[in-house]
Amino acid sequence: MEYGFKTLAAGVVFVVLLLQQAPVLLATDEDPLQDFCVADLDSEVTVNGHACKPASAAGDEFLFSSKIATGGDVNANPNGSNVTELDVAEWPGVNTLGVSMNRVDFAPGGTNPPHIHPRATEVGIVLRGELLVGIIGTLDTGNRYYSKVVRAGETFVIPRGLMHFQFNVGKTEATMVVSFNSQNPGIVFVPLTLFGSNPPIPTPVLVKALRVDGGVVELLKSKFTGGY
Repeated sequence: MEYGFKTLAAGVVFVVLLLQQAPVLLATDEDPLQDFCVADLDSEVTVNGHACKPASAAGDEFLFSSKIATGGDVNANPNGSNVTELDVAEWPGVNTLGVSMNRVDFAPGGTNPPHIHPRATEVGIVLRGELLVGIIGTLDTGNRYYSKVVRAGETFVIPRGLMHFQFNVGKTEATMVVSFNSQNPGIVFVPLTLFGSNPPIPTPVLVKALRVDGGVVELLKSKFTGGY
């Protein structure tokens, strides 16, 4: 009986130690296990990212893209800017690589309104024109506002999760290209999020948060009923 108890106890200890090592035993690896994992955007497999296409179906065009070679219509929306995205949905070859890009073109006086990328740090270069780049720190910094007019050939960096914007202060159109350390950086446009959410944020919540009356909130909501 005593021998059986010792055997059982030893077995329990072994299982506990095994469970403690479970993260090591999982079939995962933090490093790439293949050269490429071209996203299968039509796959119904749910993973953190996209399932891989078979190598035989990937071809080699996934390594290249010309999408941001030209910009979009800067007058297509009230912001006076146009974003050409090059994330994994537009460039399946970046799947699992942790990178993506955007091109943003601005009309004179155009803006890329205050927004946040929740999943990526951003680094950018101005290709032409002059852009006021503004970055707002967290409450830890006293909501400090950092800004500079960035000109052609100059660069900027925006830490992950910080609110920021770009505004064309020049008299001609401007263009910038930005890169992210995520294949899908995500974006939260602050005005659209507050006043164009679906379903809408209750007006009394915004009245209290913004310290204005309900008429102001309703007016702002009316400006974003059509989205971006």
